[in-house]
Amino acid sequence: MSGPIVDIAARVYNHKWKIDPIVRSLIDTDFYKLLMCQSVFRNRPETNVTFSLINRSKDVRLADLIDEGELREQLDHVRSLSLTRGESTWLRGNTFYGKRQMFRPDFMEFLEGLRLPAYHLEKRDGQYELTFEGPWPQVMLWEIPALAVLMELRSRAVTKDMGRFELQILYARAMTRLWEKVEALRGLGPGLRIADFGTRRRHGFLWQDWCVQAMIEGLGDRFTGTSNCLIAMRRDIEAIGTNAHELPMVYAALADSDAELREAPYHVLADWHEEHDGNLRIILPDTYGSDGFFANAPDWLAGWTGVRIDSGDPVAGAETAIRWWRERGEDPRKKLIIFSDGLDVAMIERLYNRFHDRVKVSFGWGTLLTNDFRGLVAGDGLAPFSLVCKAVAANGRPTVKLSDNPAKATGPADEIARYKDVFAVGAQERQAVLV
Repeated sequence: MSGPIVDIAARVYNHKWKIDPIVRSLIDTDFYKLLMCQSVFRNRPETNVTFSLINRSKDVRLADLIDEGELREQLDHVRSLSLTRGESTWLRGNTFYGKRQMFRPDFMEFLEGLRLPAYHLEKRDGQYELTFEGPWPQVMLWEIPALAVLMELRSRAVTKDMGRFELQILYARAMTRLWEKVEALRGLGPGLRIADFGTRRRHGFLWQDWCVQAMIEGLGDRFTGTSNCLIAMRRDIEAIGTNAHELPMVYAALADSDAELREAPYHVLADWHEEHDGNLRIILPDTYGSDGFFANAPDWLAGWTGVRIDSGDPVAGAETAIRWWRERGEDPRKKLIIFSDGLDVAMIERLYNRFHDRVKVSFGWGTLLTNDFRGLVAGDGLAPFSLVCKAVAANGRPTVKLSDNPAKATGPADEIARYKDVFAVGAQERQAVLV
């Protein structure tokens, strides 16, 4: 189901005449959110969670760029969305990761009746404070559309005064840049496996869809799919994704003692183990420091399919995982490492060349696939920036994320200090968070 290629520049120009909704569907979201939502629906449905927008790039003053009325209009539109019959049929009947009926009937009934809950929005110091509070299975599905709305409204704000020819040249240059990246990746050989992970911080929906089509044509079966469910459905490709930091962050916040806190990341994976097998059994070890995670991990986790590396030095992270598997009698060549942090072509090439003959290597390519407009407009106003939407509280308790890069840590300072003590996190190297 390929469909015609959209003239993106013309559509962007025509935004002046007619609003093009930024989020077109409840499944214009990442696959991992639906998988995690089903797990939460099954295991922790009564938990009350608060999500909050966090702009790590303080120099990008979103409240000065984006009109509050337009933002509310787009957020209200998201609240009006529900699953269509075709979308429900696709989720119920499609094969994901080789498994039919991935989503249970009771969860699908919940999803089919869902409208996203209310939001709270206000301006402060040039930024928007955007929060969502309510039952975890409902509010968690705000994360991706909220980010998509903010990112695309910023793109629209920067391009709104451009003329037709200026827009045509802008997108021609961005397309050329992406195609040069695709051509470079072709040279890495048949073992390359790469997926689109770029929904959260994309330039816009139409641009992400174009990027996916370019990857399909340029890389063939080396392009393994997209995290975006709507694009996966429309383009008849694999929906890709497993789990994220949200699960251990909330489980940890609910712990009643330091001992329970130490076990929370493994409790998450025990619940996941009951629900999924095969390539969905991917460990994300860095929420509270990868070194400590592996040092204390139960032996049964070594039998899982692989590891996703999402912060810190990716080379060091991969070497740690390989060493951990060997120490537990596992053959690393049969294991999968997914790299997903701040990737672009040079880093993908470096990691592929170092590891492809030692483990199975895959890449989740995010922001610099779907939002690389660096240097293409005056003042670099379309350069990607680091915007996240995180669970910040669970049942009234603050959540914490440490990661392998202290620049990515979130939570109150006293709780961060407590978690570092509980998880025996030593000195960490601070790295710039670019995207």
